[in-house]
Amino acid sequence: MPTICCPKKSQAVYRPRRPEKTVLFELIKKNYKTWHKNSEKPVPQYVDRVFQKFLECGILAKGFALAHCDNCSQDFLLAFSCKGRGLCPSCNTKAMVQTAANLVENVIPSVPVRQWVISFPIIFKRTRFYKLP
Repeated sequence: MPTICCPKKSQAVYRPRRPEKTVLFELIKKNYKTWHKNSEKPVPQYVDRVFQKFLECGILAKGFALAHCDNCSQDFLLAFSCKGRGLCPSCNTKAMVQTAANLVENVIPSVPVRQWVISFPIIFKRTRFYKLP
């Protein structure tokens, strides 16, 4: 079983998220089957899998792990995540943070870094101004 640091000894306190309470989850759960059934072209299987995994992400009834804190003897239920990128905001954020941490800790310090920024002016259409009498 994974061990979680005791909330009494650290500032990090585990708070389970409630994905079923979000607007995105409710919207997809309510409309996905109808959209899937009525779509003009068949929905690719990988898209269907992403949606199905998103609807199971963070839901305790779909699977969980039990974690135990050795310091305070408290047990935690950790719901499984979909680990998807793109649709699931929670898993997408987690992947972004891990990628950024890897870049900051392992990649950027070992190579010289230069940043070049090119910006182009916005081209406006010519407009004609007419004087009113």
